[in-house]
Amino acid sequence: MMDLLFREAEKNGLVLNDDQLEKFQKYMDFLLEYNLHTNLTAITDSDDVMIKHFFDSIIINKFLDIRKNAKVVDIGTGAGFPGVPMKIFREDIELTLIDSLNKRVVFLNQLMEKLSLSANIFHARAEELGHKKEYREVYDLAVSRAVAPLNILCELSLPYVKKGGYFVSLKGSNAQEEINKSKKAIEILGGKLEIVKTLELPENKGLRNILIIKKVSNTPIKYPRNNSQISKSPL
Repeated sequence: MMDLLFREAEKNGLVLNDDQLEKFQKYMDFLLEYNLHTNLTAITDSDDVMIKHFFDSIIINKFLDIRKNAKVVDIGTGAGFPGVPMKIFREDIELTLIDSLNKRVVFLNQLMEKLSLSANIFHARAEELGHKKEYREVYDLAVSRAVAPLNILCELSLPYVKKGGYFVSLKGSNAQEEINKSKKAIEILGGKLEIVKTLELPENKGLRNILIIKKVSNTPIKYPRNNSQISKSPL
């Protein structure tokens, strides 16, 4: 059933083996079954799951050379995107998943057990965890597909990234407008927008913009601010 995913990944130089395809099948089956009683995703068509969730997550690997055993944190991971598909594709990465809703964390713990994969999973607000020294500026890569403006995502994510690392944000068709509004935030937080890749998802599934921000200097200690400050006065 994963033929579509295998084919489209291969077209982009991402080759999936049988074990990985089996894990993606288990992921889809469990997600759609779980979704019947707990709302995790509005995407329930199998082809849409393969392209809009799985392909959309692993395509990051086409545009960024992620080092072996990299420490990767997924901010606002939801049902595990893009972090869990990245872990299936690159099992060597050390993955951390953060989400503020417990129902998602419960799902993620069960999912990782079913997939026989390891991850550090936190039920927490990213702006609070980002001030703890064991998580601050220690990650090679932060990723996020969360539905929030880019300037806010940068404040939540860049504090986790060590100098020389990257933050990758997956955005839709309005990315340029968000980029324009986020230049100040990116600079303040120690980032530099290096790459913007725009691609049409396979099967006419929509437009995806991949924003790759390099961490060029340390984030000032005051960031991230608390939720009310971020909401009232976004950078």
